[in-house]
Amino acid sequence: MKKQRLAALAAIFSLALMTGCSSKEGKTAAETGGEKLEGELTIYTAIEEELVPVYLESFEKKYPEVDINIVRDSTGVITAKLLAEGKNTPADVVWGTAASSLLMLDEKNMLEGYSPEGVDRVQPLFKDSNQPEKWVGNTAFMTGIAVNKKELEKKNIPIPKSYEDLVKPEYKEMIVMPHPASSGTGFLTVSAWLQMMGEEKGWAYMKKLHKNIATYTHSGSKPAKLASAGEYPIGISMVYSSVKEKQKGSPVAVILPKEGLGWEVEANALIKKDEKENEEIAKAFLDWAISDEAMKEYFEANGFATIKNNFTTPDGFPKGVSDQLFTENNLKWAAENRETILEKWENEFGQKAEAKEE
Repeated sequence: MKKQRLAALAAIFSLALMTGCSSKEGKTAAETGGEKLEGELTIYTAIEEELVPVYLESFEKKYPEVDINIVRDSTGVITAKLLAEGKNTPADVVWGTAASSLLMLDEKNMLEGYSPEGVDRVQPLFKDSNQPEKWVGNTAFMTGIAVNKKELEKKNIPIPKSYEDLVKPEYKEMIVMPHPASSGTGFLTVSAWLQMMGEEKGWAYMKKLHKNIATYTHSGSKPAKLASAGEYPIGISMVYSSVKEKQKGSPVAVILPKEGLGWEVEANALIKKDEKENEEIAKAFLDWAISDEAMKEYFEANGFATIKNNFTTPDGFPKGVSDQLFTENNLKWAAENRETILEKWENEFGQKAEAKEE
């Protein structure tokens, strides 16, 4: 019987999905001619913790003899961990982590090209333009605004409809947003502002917004949760997280800013390793990760998948999310300028960051 266990690795959660003893211990083989795929795989991911077991269910059913070790944290932490570990990383694949982070890993020659089965179904905007692909996207995560309607009604303050609204003086210290160094949502939001507005106007905008910010969180979902609880009425957060709070019955309005949605691709990649023992399993996992079964689950959770589809929009998701995506979003530019952006942002605004948990 398969068991699930959740253990902390420093600040990182490790979800180990363990199978029973296999009849061919330590062997890794493709499932061909009745021969089953078996062995062990270590996966680094920034997918929301509660979604990991939901997504993995169909993989477990297909490959019950594979032991999967999941190391899960926010995009910034996962990226820093991989860069620090370099070629010594225990990770075999990266699953559901920001494509701009994967581009940084590719610059360090840490990724192996691989074209998963069915990659032609993935729209060009959401996968590497080179072949074999160094990264392939599952879904997009995008920034919206979570607003606690009741809290604003109490204060007789209107609901903001745009990013420009957020700098109005009536929202002073009512807003929380993710820290761009530790949260992928935070970084994609800052990157989008700099691209939408131009760098000079983007930085000027953030200075105005900073006056209304109560704190910068280290999680992309936390601002939505704080808004939902009424602790701060407005959270710049993932659309997914805002919708989840609304689905729980919270008085949350999910606002898609008029300027467009900053977004990132939640993508997968094969880690380049001298030792190829787990490569066959890793490739099978990457095939599954963009399968129809997986894509449907991504869509159910996020209201978006990287393949063209006729899936039904999940309850609570605002309509027009795909149409609102900022089409000129340049992930390569974001990756190339990440360190410079983060250094400047920290100098300007880091003093309002929430304390990190020990």
